Amino acid sequence: MIGLKGTLNIIDNSGALVAECVNVLKQKVNNGWGSVGDEIVVVVQRARPVSAAAAASVTAVKVRRGDVRRAVIVRTRKAVRRPDGRLIRFDDNAAVLLNNKREMLGTRIAGVVSADLRMKGWGKIASLAPKVI
Repeated sequence: MIGLKGTLNIIDNSGALVAECVNVLKQKVNNGWGSVGDEIVVVVQRARPVSAAAAASVTAVKVRRGDVRRAVIVRTRKAVRRPDGRLIRFDDNAAVLLNNKREMLGTRIAGVVSADLRMKGWGKIASLAPKVI
């Protein structure tokens, strides 16, 4: 469960490393708490540094510290119960940044994601991930 001021690791190659949640979108069930597959608004807290060589390249860094972006939660520390009764939890909270068209900002995902993403309509993210649990 991710709420206001919750921090998340960004696991795509958009240039952001850590982001802070400032709003959970379209969530009426849990009163402002986001779970896997929910869309949130984040502020980038830490990003990869921009070097002189990377500044010349267009595709190197897409976001900077302080940018406000939308993201989708891909894993949480809070345990989630599956329909078969299993509890799934991860070691950290993680998200993937989105653009204005609700498409992934990065082109790759570095890390494990939850299988619940497919059920919530984020099959593209699940297909790009190296492992889905």
